[in-house]
This record gives sequence, structure tokens and C-alpha cells, in this order.
Amino acid sequence: MDAVHSYGVQITRYLQENYADAQGWFLFVSSAADLRTTFLILFPLLFHLQPATGVRLVWVAVLGDWVNLVCKWLLFGERPYWWVQETSFYGNSTIPQLKQFPMTCETGPGSPSGHAMGAAGVYYTLITSVLDTSLLHCRSPAQRWCIKVLLWTVFWVVQVCVCLSRVFIGAHFPHQVVSGVVLGVVVAEGLNRAAWIHHVSFRGYTRLTLFLLSFALGLYILLNTIAIDLLWSLAKAQRWCITEAWVRLETTPFASLLRNTGVLFGLGTALHLPMLDSSAVRESLGCGRIFTRICAPFRLACAIAAILLLHMLDTFGPPVHNHSLFYLLSFCKSTTVPLTAVAFVPYLVDRAVNVVAKRGHL
Repeated sequence: MDAVHSYGVQITRYLQENYADAQGWFLFVSSAADLRTTFLILFPLLFHLQPATGVRLVWVAVLGDWVNLVCKWLLFGERPYWWVQETSFYGNSTIPQLKQFPMTCETGPGSPSGHAMGAAGVYYTLITSVLDTSLLHCRSPAQRWCIKVLLWTVFWVVQVCVCLSRVFIGAHFPHQVVSGVVLGVVVAEGLNRAAWIHHVSFRGYTRLTLFLLSFALGLYILLNTIAIDLLWSLAKAQRWCITEAWVRLETTPFASLLRNTGVLFGLGTALHLPMLDSSAVRESLGCGRIFTRICAPFRLACAIAAILLLHMLDTFGPPVHNHSLFYLLSFCKSTTVPLTAVAFVPYLVDRAVNVVAKRGHL
């Protein structure tokens, strides 16, 4: 693997030296590809405009990132920014110097890339959903072909940008982002064919959340019993990151595990709250009785209000001085994301509209 890693380092150096002017773009893309964007922006927007896609988006993001975590723990992938400092591949030669950025110092293993896998799964779900909707209104074969070419071109442009951004900042080797894209598409395609995800009960969501948590924790304990430290990458990040503040607890494997399972559990809870007509939710993949005004302006108002409120809530982060408390509060905070978008905001908007309507009749 040293030869593959060294080739990846060459590509990173080439990008950093020849595309330094695009640094801002690469950093923006890398930040936008984080699953936080999916949960805080894409999910609230899509759930209110196209509920089935919104629900599927959460499943793809959560299960995809869980698969990514398990793969990382089993594959022990290196990251360029620490591999180049520890390898004996270069012998007495000068070690290549890689620039580091605030998003470089990821603390988990590097293979496969979580950003590339998440972006591939999320945007594959979006593209296939838009295709299913738009092609229904196209009778001309030429129009259908043009739409397919346009949307899939957008998909691959996004994937290339995400992959290049992760390589540019030195967080991943090229083979890691490629494998991430492949796995992300596989997960998304599998869930696209799983209609049952729209009819899962609250008990089903709870059981799945417990399974994802227990399996990951069980794997961690099992490997630790045979003297395999799954937190080996955290020590490397702390040693080789040039700025201590860039090594953030929120990038650790356990933080992502609890964050994602929290979102999944929150979605299951929100879809089955008493304020919702759960049967209507399962039947229409909509939002039940609280959507007494299902017109586009009402749904759009709910989406915008949810996005704004979620970004306000996101500014409050759990304390990092106590790791156990941080992980627990991360789970609780993530649970509030779908609860806010699916239940509380629509309910409050509906109540506000009712109050305004009553005053208008006085």
C-alpha cells in the first residue's frame, strides 16, 4: 500500500501547488459535503416538499455513515497528513510537505471517505427522486434523454468536486474517496428499492437504533479484547495535526455514530407523535392532520422555519470537557433535528395560521 499512498500524496501536492487559488472553493465543498448539511438543510426542505424523499434521505445518510464507520474500523485506513510523517517509504529522501487546513485533521481512520460516501448516497437519492418525478411529465424521448444526461452530469460533477476537495486538504487518498463514492451509491440504490422504510413503526425505529448502536459498540469491545485499539487514529491526529484546535471531538467515530443514530431515532419518534396522524404519515408519506393547509406556501413556510430554527439550535454545542456527556448530549441534540422539522415547526406554523385566520374573521 505504500506505493498507492505515495501516489496519493503526489496528487495532493499537485492539487495544493497548482490549484492554490481554488482553496476557498475546495474548503467550501468539503464543508458542504458534511452530513450536517443533509440533516440541517436538505432534510427539512425535502420532507415538506417531497416527504418520501426526505425520509429516504435520512435512512441513506444514517445507514451509509454507519456502514462507513464499520468499514473504517475494519480497514484501518491511513490519512495523508499523518501517513506522510510516519512512513519509512521515502527513506533518506525529503518527506513531501502537505498543507493542512481546519478540516484536514479528521480523527477517524481514512478508508473509505465518509464525505465522499455521504455525498454520493445523498445526491444519488436526490437525482433518482427528481428523475422519477420529472420523467412522468415528459412524453418526448428526446426530453427524457436530455433530463437524464443533465441530472447525472450534475451528480458526477458534485462527486468529482467532493473527491478533489478531500484529496486537496490532505484528509484522504484518492482510492479512499473513490471507494466512498461506490459504497455510497450501493447503499442509496439498495434503499431506493426498499419501500418498507416508509412504513416502519416507532418500535421498528427503536429496535434499529439499538441494533446500530449495539453492533458498533460490540465490534469495538470485541476488537479491544484481542488488543486492537480502534482509537489508534485519534492519537495520530493529535500528534501530527499542526494546530491542536483543529482536532475536534465531533469528528471521532463515536460522535458520528451517536449523532446519526440520534437523527434516525428522532425521525421515528417524530413520525409517530400523538400530534401526528401516523396512519396518514405512512399512507401518504406526508405529515398527517397537522397539515390542514397542504398548499405549497404552507409547506414552504414550514421548511424555511425549520431550517432557520435548526441553525439556531446548532449553535449550541455540547461541552467537550467530558467525553461521555458530550456523546450523550450529541445523541439528544441530533434527536431534536427531525423532531423540530417534522413535528414541532409544522404544528406551530399551523397553530399560528389558525390564530391569524380567526383574527381575520373577527
